[in-house]
Formats: sequence, C-alpha cells, structure tokens
Amino acid sequence: MHAPSELELEHGIPRFLEQVIKTLQVETTSDPMSSRRVSGPSGGARSAGSEIGETAARHGRELLRNGFTIDQVVHDYGDLCQAITDLAAERKVPIEVDEFRTLNRCLDNAIAVAVMEYNGLRELKVVGQRTHELNERLGFFAHELRNMLATGTLALSAIKSGNVGFGGATGAVLDRSLVGLRNLIDGSLTEVRIAAGLATPHQLFALADFIAEIKLSASLEAQLHECTFSVSPVDPTVGISADRHLLSSALSNVLQNAFKFTRFRSEVSLTTHAYADRVLIDVRDHCGGLPVGDAERLFAPHAQHGTDKTGLGLGLTIARRSVEANHGTLSVRDIPRSGCVFTINVPRRDLIAAPTV
Repeated sequence: MHAPSELELEHGIPRFLEQVIKTLQVETTSDPMSSRRVSGPSGGARSAGSEIGETAARHGRELLRNGFTIDQVVHDYGDLCQAITDLAAERKVPIEVDEFRTLNRCLDNAIAVAVMEYNGLRELKVVGQRTHELNERLGFFAHELRNMLATGTLALSAIKSGNVGFGGATGAVLDRSLVGLRNLIDGSLTEVRIAAGLATPHQLFALADFIAEIKLSASLEAQLHECTFSVSPVDPTVGISADRHLLSSALSNVLQNAFKFTRFRSEVSLTTHAYADRVLIDVRDHCGGLPVGDAERLFAPHAQHGTDKTGLGLGLTIARRSVEANHGTLSVRDIPRSGCVFTINVPRRDLIAAPTV
C-alpha cells in the first residue's frame, strides 16, 4: 500500500472520524437533531450537502484519481467500522445502541456519497475517453479520405488534359486512389456493423466462388504494389456458411496488409485447406518476419508496423472481429527472416456429399 497523500489525509478516513466524533457530541446536546448538518439524515444520497457528504465526495474523487476500484471505495469505510468495533472490544469499552446507530448512519451516508461521486466521475471519464477516441478515428478517416480524393483528382485532371494516358503511371495512381477509397469505405462500414452488434445473416456459399471473387480485386492491388499474387486451386465441393460481406472484408483486409508490407516484387500467396469441419484460408507474405513479441500486437487498434504509416491502423483489428463474428479465428504465424502467414479458420459446410466407394 502507498502512503496516504495530503488530500487523502484531509478528505479521507481521518477527517471522517473527526466528523463522527462531532456528530456524537452534538447528539448529547439539547438539540441532537442538529447533528444531521454534520452526518446528514438517514438515506445515503440525501446527505450530499452535509459535512460528511462533502468530505466523502472529495474522498471518492481522490480514490478514483489514485486508481482505486469501486470495491475498494466501499471496503475503505467497511474496514473502518470493523476497526472501531474491534478496538472497542479490545479496550472493553461498550458501544451503546444509539452510538452504533449513529456510526452506521455516518458510514452509510459516507459510502453512498463517495460511491455516487466515484461512479459519476468515472462515467464522465469513460465518455470523455470514448469521445476522444471517436474524434481521433474520425480525424484519421477524414485525413486518409481527403488524401486519396486529392491524389485521384489530380491524376484524373492530368489524364483529361490529354498529355498522359490511362495505361501509364498516372493511370496507376488513379487506380491506387480508387482502390484505397474502396478499402477505406468498406472497412469503415464493416467496423460500424460490428460495433453496433448487428446480426450477421449467414448464407451457404462455395469456397471456390468466394476465393475467385476475392482474387479479382486482390490481383489489381498486387499490381499496384508491384508484387506477384498466387492462389492455389480450391476444392469445388467445400462450402462455408457465413456472413459473406464480413468474411470478404476480413480476407480483403488481410490481403491489403500483406501487399502493403511484403518486400518489393516478392510474392503474396493465398491457399485454402479443408480439414474435418474447418476451413483454413492462409495468406503468406514476404515482409521479412516480425520482431519477437509483435505477433499479437498486429491486431491491436491503430497498430502500425514498418515504415508505411498510411491507413488507419484498423485493418487487422476489423478483420479479426469480422472472422470472430462468423464463429472463426484469425491468427498469425511468424516465419523468421521470411514473412508471416495469416490464417482465417472458419466452420466448413460441404456443398456436395463425398461419393461413396
């Protein structure tokens, strides 16, 4: 335990004990009800304007500021009650019924106000943090959106001027901007769906058709990053029952990450395997491998590795959530000095029963 701060000594248990003593003393006078100005009336939160209420509120704020939990706030006063009764028993000093009733009223009021203040400030803190994170993410989104739109607009203007054609480097810049906009918008829509907890409508579809669809858009992105992209043959009898949009978003994000970090003119490969009741989709890149301990950090929000800091740093986070929404897992395996293998593992649903021999 750390030593109490000056504020804890001023607003905490020592100050509370002084107020309990003052309450007991006032109750022995000709106007015992005036003690309520110190202790507050019975009823917890109604004592907020009393001396004990004001002190407890400051104490609750201090406990929150110092990182204590709500349980510790309650036990803080509960332990005091136990200490008082133990000390009275040890010194053989009886506690009268009225005195004990007064002590309990003071404790109840202090706990109620301290907890109310603690919870209120904690909620404000949580809301403030969420607002900050939302503003930060909106800022990143707007920044990326603006950059891609500006780049695409400049490329289109150059092409319209007639000085360059669609097939050259300027056309590639336009392609890259459009692909980036599509990925940014698709990823953001997926994140909104997951964050809102919207139901995921599952449908049965062929793994081969799904991979073929992904291959079309991924091949263009591979060209833009000047790397090769290979896809292994897919068993036409293997199916998946999932939210196709979410799973497509997840695989697209994994591939985007691979294209972004694989070495120049290296290969990104996509292979599929069906085992028992599971389907594995592997994406392998040649990024050179990961530093020790970095594998799981790749999935943390806003995590950005390597020198390329474009994007929001949410792709793999969204991908994992999308796969998990389909009762699957997304993991990464490091291949030292070579690259990474990202594996999407989802339930298998066969389209055609295997022929009997």
